[in-house]
Amino acid sequence: MNTCEKDFSDPSSDSAEAFSRDPLPVRSMLETDLPAVVAIDRKLNGSGEPRTRYYEAKLTEMLGESGVRVSLVAEIEGEFAGFVMARVDYGEYGRTAPSAVLDTIGVEPAFQGRGVAAALLRQLLANLASLNVETLHTRVDWNAHGLMAFFETAGFTPSQRLSFCRPL
Repeated sequence: MNTCEKDFSDPSSDSAEAFSRDPLPVRSMLETDLPAVVAIDRKLNGSGEPRTRYYEAKLTEMLGESGVRVSLVAEIEGEFAGFVMARVDYGEYGRTAPSAVLDTIGVEPAFQGRGVAAALLRQLLANLASLNVETLHTRVDWNAHGLMAFFETAGFTPSQRLSFCRPL
């Protein structure tokens, strides 16, 4: 292959052309996606308990209170395969900086290992780039080694901020 020619078949490429050729359909999240989101989270959250109220609040915020929708759903053969929920922030602590926060990502266990999370992240990054967002932040539990490996592969690095907690 000519080295001057771009290879748009590379699924790890960050080009818009590669996104448009993504084999997994990714679309904006809808209110009707709530049951599928809760079902996936229930399988993944460790407790097995549904967090319906939490996701109802997130969807209300995302669909009703935010002018910028960057929460997405992936489907495989018409089945709900995974989701990502994010929000755009245009500054914090008195500083203006267009950034986004990846709040939650989940993939139906039956579809794990099929590139669902990568497809969701690629489309999220494309959407955020079109909004001139400069950085994407997320937090990961210390012992979520698989998720940390996924984010490292996707180009995330540890931030310069520390998160603190204090029991009351």
